[in-house]
Amino acid sequence: MKILAIDTATEACSVALLNGNVKDVIFEICPQQHSQRILPMIDKLLSKHAINITDLDALAYCRGPGSFTGVRIATGIVQGLALGADLPVIEVSTLAVMAQENYMQHGYLITKVLIDARMQEVYFGHFQVHNGIVAELQGEAVLTPAEAVAKFAEISDDNEAVGRAGTGWSAYSEALMTSQNKDPINVLYPCAEFILPIAEKAFKDGSTITVDDVTPIYLRDKVTWKKLPGKE
Repeated sequence: MKILAIDTATEACSVALLNGNVKDVIFEICPQQHSQRILPMIDKLLSKHAINITDLDALAYCRGPGSFTGVRIATGIVQGLALGADLPVIEVSTLAVMAQENYMQHGYLITKVLIDARMQEVYFGHFQVHNGIVAELQGEAVLTPAEAVAKFAEISDDNEAVGRAGTGWSAYSEALMTSQNKDPINVLYPCAEFILPIAEKAFKDGSTITVDDVTPIYLRDKVTWKKLPGKE
């Protein structure tokens, strides 16, 4: 199986490749440079493994939430590549990718994810691992820090390994700090490497979409961006 994954949803920019049993990744922190960096990163990774876009089985990407511009860049790149190579697409939550990393790298079975959404709000995600892949405990949302604390309190994590991820925790540390929210923050940004296990399972399950159905998720105000020129 060959899957290419990309992420530009936050200050980080990354691309990862699953090539059979081999995984490879390029990851950079490059705020406001995603549009200049992402295509060269894709070319570099595919060239390294002597793979053409048409050799891939699927494309996967972080569909949001995240920065409006970053999510839009990833969406546009995936649409262009998928259309040109006639590839299926797998959309993965930015928040889920961070929880997946927190499990695979640090062993946390439950992760509370908060990304700074600006305007005194956070992108909220609460995930638990099932059979090696994260699943939502509560639906994603845009919340104030106080609302996020209340949402996390709705589900007891007393008997599980719990971690935190995301820039929201440090951006609003005073408002978010409770006796239950003192676990270390090991993951600040998503990385495309951790899209791959989620995407691989989705592909095997037949949970792919066509290029016409690719839709970024911004959460705030339920904004959507139309896909390809001429597509309504």
